[in-house]
Amino acid sequence: MADWYENPPAREWRTTPAPAEVLAFHQSLPAYRPTPLTSVPALAAELGIGQVLVKDESQRLGLPAFKALGAWWAIHRALQEWSGPAELVTATDGNHGRAVARRAAMLGLRAQVFVSDMVPEAAIAAIRDEGATVSVLAGSYDDAVAEAAAYAGDQRLLIQDSAWPGYEVVPQLIVDGYSTLFREITAEPDLVVVPMGVGSVAQAAVTHFRSEAAAPMMLGVEPSAAACVTTSLLAGELLSIPTSKTVMAGLNCGTPSTLAWPILRAGLDHAITVDDEAALQASADLATAGISSGPSGAATLAALRAAHPRLPLSADSTVLLISTEAAL
Repeated sequence: MADWYENPPAREWRTTPAPAEVLAFHQSLPAYRPTPLTSVPALAAELGIGQVLVKDESQRLGLPAFKALGAWWAIHRALQEWSGPAELVTATDGNHGRAVARRAAMLGLRAQVFVSDMVPEAAIAAIRDEGATVSVLAGSYDDAVAEAAAYAGDQRLLIQDSAWPGYEVVPQLIVDGYSTLFREITAEPDLVVVPMGVGSVAQAAVTHFRSEAAAPMMLGVEPSAAACVTTSLLAGELLSIPTSKTVMAGLNCGTPSTLAWPILRAGLDHAITVDDEAALQASADLATAGISSGPSGAATLAALRAAHPRLPLSADSTVLLISTEAAL
């Protein structure tokens, strides 16, 4: 059975939006184009709701995922303050590391990327093809993050999308970078469904929509095999958990970001976990609708299906699904 979390006071919680200069930076990039917001009538009919919209991040700045929005903004800002050797370091479940590697190559910098051996070979090969040095470690994503941080030390620039005490400036820049994805959306949804992982893109989503006067419901989704945010929310405290292999590789994280945690605890209405079979079915169904979405991105559709009986949705409701990656 899926884990389920609800927080009724979240609907009334408000915060301030990300800086407007983030969007201006992205718009200055030659490859920038807003990604599509696609209506899928078949899914709306299946669920008996007015409209299902999918924010399709399968092509973003020349890469097959949204991650460059955060990584490239963070690199841009961090390099303005950096005086050390020109080497970028990160750990990744796949798409973030590839985005860091691509930007390093564009800027003529070295990149060192650490990955868990649970990351698919195709994702590792894609990072290497960007020119990065990739170290594959036995263990979890959290282990890879620890190794990246140790390797970077004070001499190399760590570009990590998870925060912990003492390392929060760059992760906040990454979250701010994700704001462009949400600023492109002109629809006014009743429900937004977003993947979580360490919580950074969900933090960006909550920050954006909870800065508006009329905020939608927010639903976060994680794999049953790696539900660090949902477990923490249910416990009422930030926890690290063991994880196991899942097809939702981009969400296979064991510790929530310390930056995301207070935002999600305050502003996330609901969280749910889904299994691999549901994510794979959702990926196939989005493909039928002409949307390329890997299991981590399609998890939002799986979450909507699982959560629908619990949610106050009607024939007039609009649901926004954030699909964060292309299918491999």
